[in-house]
Amino acid sequence: MRLRHAAVAAFGALSLVLTVPVSASAALGEFQYSYTGPDGGTRIAALLDPAGGQCITLPQVQDPGASQPAFSPRNRTTASATVFAEPDCEGDAYFTLRPLTGYGKTNMKVRSVVFSE
Repeated sequence: MRLRHAAVAAFGALSLVLTVPVSASAALGEFQYSYTGPDGGTRIAALLDPAGGQCITLPQVQDPGASQPAFSPRNRTTASATVFAEPDCEGDAYFTLRPLTGYGKTNMKVRSVVFSE
């Protein structure tokens, strides 16, 4: 009787694991960057567990006519991060930051990023 209950419990647990949606192409961790706020002060923002394989325009600096680019990116995700100086990952790729330890200096201007899958 106990064997049957254990088998049912194991099957139920396996079914639950297989049905939980998981994004296989997510970069786990944090992508951090600095930007200049409306008051002229430096602020820090981050993307948490960003999706891989799709362009992400940084919301605080998406409009070139109204904001300066972000700077000093820090890639603390499990994926490579390719940064672009223009929104929507347009133009040439600026630089690719290594997973977990990649960073750019204050002169690296960023408006969008794409993470490897």
